Amino acid sequence: MRALLCMVMTWLLAGAALAAESRHLAVTLVAETARPAAGSSVTLAFDSRPEPEWHGYWINGGDAGVPTTAKWTLPAGVTAGELQYPVPGRLLVSGLMNYVYEKPYAHLVELRVPAGLASGTRLPISVKLDYLVCTREICVPESQTLSTELTVGDGAVEPGTRAPFDAWRQAMPKPLGSQARFAVADGKFRMAVPFPADAALGEAYFFPLAGGAIDFAAPQTVTRSGDALIVETKAAPIGTPPTTLEGVLTVGERGGFLVSASPGAAAAGETAGSEVGWRAALLAFGGAVLGGLLLNIMPCVFPILSLKALSLARSGADTSAARREALAYTGGAVLACLGLGAVILALRAGGSAVGWAFQLQDPRVIVVLLALTVAIALNLSGLFEVPTPRFAGREGSGGAFATGALAAFVATPCTGPFMGAALGAALVLPVAAALAVFAGLGLGLALPFLLIGFVPALRRRLPKPGAWMATFRRVLAVPMWLTALALAWVLGRQAGVNAMTWGLGASLVVGFALWLAGRRQARGLGAGLPLAAALVLAVGLAVAVPRSAPAAEVAGGDEAFSETRLAALRAEKRPVFAYFTADWCLTCKVNEAGAIDRAAVRDAFGAQKVAVLVGDWTDGDAELGRFIAKHNRAGVPLYLWYEPGASEPTVLPQVLTPSLLTDLAEKRG
Repeated sequence: MRALLCMVMTWLLAGAALAAESRHLAVTLVAETARPAAGSSVTLAFDSRPEPEWHGYWINGGDAGVPTTAKWTLPAGVTAGELQYPVPGRLLVSGLMNYVYEKPYAHLVELRVPAGLASGTRLPISVKLDYLVCTREICVPESQTLSTELTVGDGAVEPGTRAPFDAWRQAMPKPLGSQARFAVADGKFRMAVPFPADAALGEAYFFPLAGGAIDFAAPQTVTRSGDALIVETKAAPIGTPPTTLEGVLTVGERGGFLVSASPGAAAAGETAGSEVGWRAALLAFGGAVLGGLLLNIMPCVFPILSLKALSLARSGADTSAARREALAYTGGAVLACLGLGAVILALRAGGSAVGWAFQLQDPRVIVVLLALTVAIALNLSGLFEVPTPRFAGREGSGGAFATGALAAFVATPCTGPFMGAALGAALVLPVAAALAVFAGLGLGLALPFLLIGFVPALRRRLPKPGAWMATFRRVLAVPMWLTALALAWVLGRQAGVNAMTWGLGASLVVGFALWLAGRRQARGLGAGLPLAAALVLAVGLAVAVPRSAPAAEVAGGDEAFSETRLAALRAEKRPVFAYFTADWCLTCKVNEAGAIDRAAVRDAFGAQKVAVLVGDWTDGDAELGRFIAKHNRAGVPLYLWYEPGASEPTVLPQVLTPSLLTDLAEKRG
């Protein structure tokens, strides 16, 4: 108490002595967009930069310090939310613990713009900030009045504000999603926080939002107990513990998590959250396995699987050899999916809004895939035999491994039932669990060949080798040619007709190089030079692909999706069907042709004035990527139904039927 009184006196004396001096915390009011749409929200940031050796305070300053307060002057109908605080740091001064910001930081606040305002309406914003800044010796209360002016518009985010706002949001604590338990007894505080046992921990610390539970200055110990973190420290010497304890738990490099704990035996929290978390992980893993299994019927995967199965039958391999090939094929598929998953998680951790099949948003990757698909189609058509390294239809563990990886890579444009929710869950699970989900996708993809390799009864059911296999191989070329045509169409839609022509020409050049390699190998000559030329040509032509932005298209009376337009339609109390697609998404196109664009569905939508918004994610638009991620999806397709008056949309299944959509519309009649 004496120390606290001394600090208060220091504040008063320092404040009087330094009132005329310059401020020690530079604060700038920044809007994420200067043209917010009517009926939407806009995020404002207080970009705060303390002078060297000075610091600002968190919402709970610890043993000393006060939170920042904001008094707003806003236009009629505009409202401001609560200040959002980033994860703080710790500063121990003379035995007093301070929760502070010693480096640049930013508070965020959501400003709600009312619906019905005309475009061009000016919105003058003013706010008076009161806060405390300190060094280790003195504290100064400061005040600033900041202002900016917004104009009602289209909600477009200025390019220069995206990066800083992404960084500021990254510094905010994330919801933990599981309830913790705490207990105070015999002067000791103990809290169990659900946290996966295999998740990296690093240095952990708990920042309570209010006093009464822990002694702020007392050291904390954080240990693991199964799927829980146990936080132990000295209980607060005065005050009463709250009925619900809230705070922020920092965990090494993972940042901070919002924790809500209720009174109870701390050990009870050791299993409650983990059961929920691992149940979700197991469900996501199961969905990924089923989704991967269904990928085998896709036109780009089925020929590869069929060739591997028939090559096994043709070779007459014994049980051990069949199992080795099956395991190699599975290893290739699983490792390819793990690699793609790891890249997705790494890019998202860096702030990119990427999802499943993200690589197909780059025309250069499309060119490589197109050349590869044309080469496989030419091979199946009998134009040449693919020389070593061995791919589809070749015997041996190396060929099986390469074929499994190839199948996984060419399957990325496809998705199906179970996959969307599973991959969406993977993006919010701990890294180890998320990678397990991606591995489950590869396992499901490889499961048919794995069963053939390990179940002799299934191998015995395979057709006997014969002349029919050559004919069947030609038949399998048809879906590969269709896949090549689809990729060429995607390339044209994505980068223009010049790019499509370039890609087709590149594919023929690569095919010719492979034909030369096959001819040389058939004559007993080396095929290395033509193979190297084919690889160099594929990469070089892909890098040089010309690009032009084709005009965006939406069918009939549909409209291009934007959050601004969505907000306007909802303000009009209209039902909205929003769907998110991409030209490279096979499931999307099947749903559009088989359900969304059917006459009965369009008639029902028209009769009930259902607005249709189309989000085209072909080029990986970052805004759409963030919106998709908000609905726990890793990619497309995503189908949302907005009922007038409902606070949240209904997320529809990834496989649509005409009756599902007509029922949604007609139940309003």
